Amino acid sequence: MNGATTSAGLRAYNRVRLLRAVHDCGATRTRSKLTQDLALARGTASVLVSGLVDDRLLHEEPSAEHGRGRPTQVPGPHPEGPLALAVDVREDSWEVAACELGGRATVLDVRQHDGTPEGALGPLGEVLRKQIGRLGSRVIGVGVAVAGPVRDGGLVDVAHLRWRSVNVPALLDLGAVVPRVGNDTAFAALAEARRGRLRGTGVGLHVHVDFDLGGVLVVDGRPLEGAGGMGAEFGHMPLTGGDAPCMCGAHGCWGLEVGANALLRHMGLAYGGGQGRADARRILAAVSAGQPDDGAALRAVATNARALGRGLAALVNAHDPAVVTLSGLGVDLYDRALPTLMESFGRGLMTIRGERPPVIAPSALGWHGPLVGAMESVFDMFLTVSGVESWHGGG
Repeated sequence: MNGATTSAGLRAYNRVRLLRAVHDCGATRTRSKLTQDLALARGTASVLVSGLVDDRLLHEEPSAEHGRGRPTQVPGPHPEGPLALAVDVREDSWEVAACELGGRATVLDVRQHDGTPEGALGPLGEVLRKQIGRLGSRVIGVGVAVAGPVRDGGLVDVAHLRWRSVNVPALLDLGAVVPRVGNDTAFAALAEARRGRLRGTGVGLHVHVDFDLGGVLVVDGRPLEGAGGMGAEFGHMPLTGGDAPCMCGAHGCWGLEVGANALLRHMGLAYGGGQGRADARRILAAVSAGQPDDGAALRAVATNARALGRGLAALVNAHDPAVVTLSGLGVDLYDRALPTLMESFGRGLMTIRGERPPVIAPSALGWHGPLVGAMESVFDMFLTVSGVESWHGGG
């Protein structure tokens, strides 16, 4: 039920429904298909689209494929329409993109940082302020994915960098624009549910692998982040039988055995502090689809894959997901060590789980999941009646 009690209220509600549908389909459906999907009268849909075009929220282009007669129109983002600024802050770098209605992203800046809160977030804030000034009222919000648990609206801990209760909004200093800060794995899972392999899945599990890993359960398209917003931390569960201390404060964390840091450790290389991404990628590159160029690299990758499979089995036994998706370096481990991963996964499953195991699949979004999820968090805020009514045409 939409709760609208007046014709104006119903119109506002249907405007949001139409914009949401355009956004969710990636601006690929024709006006007639959207009209059918939303059970709107043709006249109503025409009036809604016309109004949204006038308000610089939508722009229509002829469909690339059409038959005889007048070309079918495809509603999409207006060239002067709303933009979400999305940010992915990793342990060694950050990336900023401007995202249109429909999800298309344009990367604006990518930089390395020194691992300190001020060194990472100070320059990022400068870039964001510059882009907000340049784009003006087109900016509807800023979403920021960070590689650690987030609480209290933007306090972040990143164990490997020794960040403790870092106030991300304060260090970004964006004035009246309050950033939406979220965990990178939770945002990656949100993106996978909206635009990836978890779309339409009732119960799924998403795992994002970088220097270590995080994971979260996704139910009906929504990552379950816990009572305090810090639920995407499966990497800090003792799933592989170890007892080594983790910088998070716990012992035996699964994340100690999977990811770039584990690869570097197995190769006898320096690791930690957000350093060594290039070396980790070289290790993975040494393991080709055929015969490996480096036996040590093969052993390091296989050890990673076994730990990943064992942990996934434990989570599947607990949560019974229909699909498990892997992003970040999880895609590389899937591509380069799938037999090892699946053998370890199978050995860890309960018999009843093994009879009908879930699908394990690489993310459709790869490394872009956190960035896309940050974008989705901003559009979720905007695509409401109050959000759309606050839009002033971008001019």
